[in-house]
Parts: sequence; structure tokens; C-alpha cells
Amino acid sequence: MIVAGCDVGSLTSKAVILNDKTMLSHAVVRSSFRPGDSARAVMDQALDVAGLKMDEVRYCVGTGYGREKIPFVNKVYSEIACHARGARHLMPSVRTVIDIGGQDCKAIRLDDSGAVVKFVTNDKCAAGTGRFLDVMARLLGVNLDELGSLSAQAQAPLSLASTCTVWAQAEVIHHLNENTPIADIAAAVNQAMAGRVAILARSVGIDREVCMTGGVAKNTGVLTYLEKLLDVKIRRLRIDPQIVGALGAAFYAWREYRRCAG
Repeated sequence: MIVAGCDVGSLTSKAVILNDKTMLSHAVVRSSFRPGDSARAVMDQALDVAGLKMDEVRYCVGTGYGREKIPFVNKVYSEIACHARGARHLMPSVRTVIDIGGQDCKAIRLDDSGAVVKFVTNDKCAAGTGRFLDVMARLLGVNLDELGSLSAQAQAPLSLASTCTVWAQAEVIHHLNENTPIADIAAAVNQAMAGRVAILARSVGIDREVCMTGGVAKNTGVLTYLEKLLDVKIRRLRIDPQIVGALGAAFYAWREYRRCAG
């Protein structure tokens, strides 16, 4: 039984294809300004890797900020539900999930059965989101993927006075003009990001095992600072953390198809 999940985010779009409960393929592409086009592009890539056609997919669930614009899904689920479901599948012991997307950040607490019991979302401000890091990486003239490793090279890490993206940009430009080492600035950026996320995570209560989903989970600098601020060890997932929402959507697709099939 072939099912799929498609997660259209503001920065990236993801797709996962399952055969029953086994992952056949996944794909990640940069999102365009048209969610429908992003969805088709990432699904076509995942289908190509799996050697399948769209008409072989029995059921597809959409999620992400662009979920209502995906033309080929049978049903949509919230990002909260899908990230919780995907994380729970990968790590049954997880009780706290922190997801940092391109335009929002979510902290989710699960009970022993995997049900969401509390969540908080920051979607009003770019600080604490992937967009914040994207903007800062551009200012520093480095790839987004380099921000994490740069933290480890910092000799005299700074502290940004503001986590507001606008004011933080001004601070970063000031430090660049002062010829401050880029590694020291990158460390400050990652620490500021972790500080905002920690506030959100504490508001739902840190319960037992903690994991991170979303592309920022690959930033070792943010991860390290967040562990210190929360005084926990954040568990690393065994797959690309960017595709966890799409994976959760695919498992909901599996469940929905089973229900429909009776």
C-alpha cells in the first residue's frame, strides 16, 4: 500500500513515500512562492526516487503552512499533529518535540500514548525561526549550513543585545564593520536563536526525552546552546530532521486509507 505525506513550508517543501509503514523515498526542495508548484516539485522528486507514478499513491496527506494549496492531497493535518506523529514514530520515548520551521517555532508536549497535550507556537516574529538564521547567514556571507560549525570555531563569542531580527541585523552589521571574526558573530546568532526557543520550550514544560525537528535541528551551534539553556540532552533523530513533518503526514495517510478501505 503506497501512501505519501507532503509538507509545504515557507523555506523548504518535503515529501515522504511509504509502502505500508516502510519509507521508500523522501525529497526536500526549496519552496517557491507558489505552494502548489513546490508541492508538485518535491512529490515528483520523491516519486522519481521510488520509481513510482502519482496514480500509484493510494492516499496523500498534506501539512505545512501551504497545505491548503496542495492540489493532490486527500486530507490535510496541522504541523503540530504531523511533527508529533513523525517524532513519536522515530523515537517512541520522546515527550517533548521542538520544531523550528522557516517562519515559526513550535514546542509540543506529548503524553505516554503520543497524544499532544500542550503546544505553543511562535508565528508572529521572525526571531526564533529559520528565517532569522537565513537572514543572518546572508549578512555574514556564509551558507546557512555553515552557521553551526562556525560556532565551534568562536574564540570570543558575543551576545546580541536584541533577538529582534531587525535590530539583530543592525548589530551584526556593526560587528562586521568592526572586523569582528565571523565565527564569533555566528556563535552570537546561534545563542540568540537558542534563547528564544528555550523560552518557548519551557512554556510547555520539558518532559523526559526531548528531540528537535525541522532544518534548524541540523545546526549544531543552536543545538548545543539549547541543551545548556534547558539543561537537557536533545536526542538526535536517525533521519533528516527536515522530513519529520512529511513522515508524520504519511503515517496519517496510512491510517486514513486503512479507515477508508474498511
